[in-house]
Amino acid sequence: MSVSVDPTSVKPTGTEPSDALRPHAEEAFAAELAALAAQDDRPRPARWNMSPWAVATYLLGGVLPDGTVVTPKYVGPRRIVEVAVTTLATDRALLLLGVPGTAKTWVSEHLAAAVSGDSTLLVQGTAGTPEEAIRYGWNYAQLLAHGPSRDALVPSPVMRAMATGATVRVEELTRMPADVQDTLITVLSEKTLPIPELGQEVQAVRGFNLIATANDRDRGVNELSSALRRRFNTVVLPLPESVEAEVDIVARRVDQLGRSLDLPPAPDGFEEIRRVVTVFRELRDGVTSDGRTKVKSPSGTLSTAEAISVVTGGLALAAHFGDGVLRPADVAAGILGAVVRDPAADRVVWQEYLEAVVRERAGWTDFYRACREVSA
Repeated sequence: MSVSVDPTSVKPTGTEPSDALRPHAEEAFAAELAALAAQDDRPRPARWNMSPWAVATYLLGGVLPDGTVVTPKYVGPRRIVEVAVTTLATDRALLLLGVPGTAKTWVSEHLAAAVSGDSTLLVQGTAGTPEEAIRYGWNYAQLLAHGPSRDALVPSPVMRAMATGATVRVEELTRMPADVQDTLITVLSEKTLPIPELGQEVQAVRGFNLIATANDRDRGVNELSSALRRRFNTVVLPLPESVEAEVDIVARRVDQLGRSLDLPPAPDGFEEIRRVVTVFRELRDGVTSDGRTKVKSPSGTLSTAEAISVVTGGLALAAHFGDGVLRPADVAAGILGAVVRDPAADRVVWQEYLEAVVRERAGWTDFYRACREVSA
C-alpha cells in the first residue's frame, strides 16, 4: 500500500525573504528564474520548472532573447554543469564531489532552485545524523496516544521530495555513518521508501531526484559502499583553473555578500582580491605563479570559499574602521587566520613564504608590512 504526503508540508513558512540574512536561491534570483521559465520553449522533464538547457543557462549565465541578463552562479567548465543537469533528468542521483570550497553546496542549491523552485528540502550530514533524517520520524505524543498512524508520522525531506516529485539535497554524505548512508539504497534503486510500521510505502513520483555532496578530503572517514556509489553519477567540481577565473568568482561573491550585509562597495578593491587569491593559489599549489620558486603548503585547504571570507571580512574592516578603501591591512589578519591552522607547522610555512616570496615581489611592500605586523 502506498501512502501520500501532504505537499503543503514541503516548504515551511519562515522569515520573509526581504528580512533574511541569506535568502534561498529561488528567492534571491526569483526574477531570473521567472524570466527563464517564461522564455523557455524547450522540452521539460516531468515536474521541472524549466528545461535542462534553461537550468544550465541559469547556472552559467547568459543573455535571454528579451535582453534579460542571467548572472553566472558557477564559473567553470560548461560540460560539468551540462552533465550534472542531464543526470538529474535521468533516474540516476547526482553526487557532487570535490575538495572544500569548490562550490558543491552552492551548485546543489541552485540546481534544486532551478529544477524544482525549492532548494529547502535538505538533509545535513554529520556524524550524528540519524536514519530518521533520511526516512521518517514520529510525533511521539501521537504515537503514544494512538499508536503508529499516518498522523503520527513525520516525513523527512527525502520522503517529501519523493511524494511531490521534487529535488532533495543531502549535504556532506560521507560524514554520515555508513548505516545511515545505506538507507538511501532502496530510495535510489527502487524509488520507494518502505514504512513497515504501517505496512505501507511511499513511491517516488516522476520528477524526484537527489543531489548529494561529498568532500574529497573525507575519503576513508565514512566511505560510500559500492552498492550506494553505483546509484550515483559522480561529477567532480575542480578548483578554478586560472587566477583570473578565481578572482572573478571571489569578486562576484564578495559583491553579493557585501550588498546583503549593507557594506559599501570598496573602491579599488580588485587589487587586494587578486593578492589574496594569488597567495592562496601559490600556497595551495606549492609553487609561485611564475613557476620559479617552490613553497611549502600549509595544512588548510585555502579554498575559494575561504578567500571570499577573507575579502568580505576585510571589506567590513575597511567600512567600519577605515576609510572605506580595501587595503592590505584589512585582509592581512584574515589571511593569517586562514593559513595558520596548525600554530606550530603552519606558522613556519607562512613566515618562509612571507620572506622568500612576498618580501621580494614588486609592488607588494605594503602588503608585506601588513602581514608582518599581524604575524609578529
